[in-house]
Amino acid sequence: MILHSGGTIGMLPGPDGLTPATGAVERAVDMLAPEGVRATVHVFEPLVDSAEMGPAHWNRMIDAIAGFRGTGVIVAHGTDTMAYTGAALSQALAGIDLPVVLCGSMHPLNTGGDAEGNLAVAIEAAQRAAPGVWLAFAGRLLPAAGLVKHDSRGADAFRSVPQPPIPTPLRTRRFASRRLAILTLSPGLPAGAVDAVLDKLDGAVLRVFGAGTVMSDPGLECVLAAAIARGCRIRAVSQCESGGLMPGTYAAGAALWRAGVENGGAETPEAALVRLWIELSDAPRRGD
Repeated sequence: MILHSGGTIGMLPGPDGLTPATGAVERAVDMLAPEGVRATVHVFEPLVDSAEMGPAHWNRMIDAIAGFRGTGVIVAHGTDTMAYTGAALSQALAGIDLPVVLCGSMHPLNTGGDAEGNLAVAIEAAQRAAPGVWLAFAGRLLPAAGLVKHDSRGADAFRSVPQPPIPTPLRTRRFASRRLAILTLSPGLPAGAVDAVLDKLDGAVLRVFGAGTVMSDPGLECVLAAAIARGCRIRAVSQCESGGLMPGTYAAGAALWRAGVENGGAETPEAALVRLWIELSDAPRRGD
């Protein structure tokens, strides 16, 4: 099964630049699929630029995949939010018994770029890869749970950071309407600004420095503790791509753990956000 959600791979030029269009992915699958391989194509209506991708779209994908009884699934998707969808499907479908292969490109089909090659890798992987959620890109198959888009233009745009194992067997999860965001600490960020944002959220991923440090601002610790006390989940991850957090290593990080911030360890920001979203979706929200 091919789920065509949108993205550069199936775009055509328009008056304001590239826009999602139907037909290109479907024709390419017909040309690239080996003889005897039958593919059913489901096209999102309307197609979605990946900048618009979110929990409602993840739920549509999960519903389609959960009801599929074939060999494998390909999800054609834009690259800008590929890491979020990779984390979402990896966690929501943990334990699935077939390969789910995300596929996108830096250039549209029929332009001499990387699209046809990536789609060919995805078609092969959907038939032969191990069960789980993957990304087919730049001639490689990457685990999708910890994707990082590290290049906005180059064809080899993704890396995959190893993530903690996700419990199995399969218990298909879905995403409820919740208010979450990723916040990045930076030198001089006022505690009041963090407070104003957290006041509007059910949960947040906090990107902190290095192995888990923050600025020595008593006001920031009070803001974090107050937000957690009123029910806002806050999960810390490192601003570094690899290595993760090590609570207790530096005194400059003690304020996080005193306030009750959760340790995201080696999770990517996208994976930490998805984890919070799933856990908050499973739990009733105050006022629900």
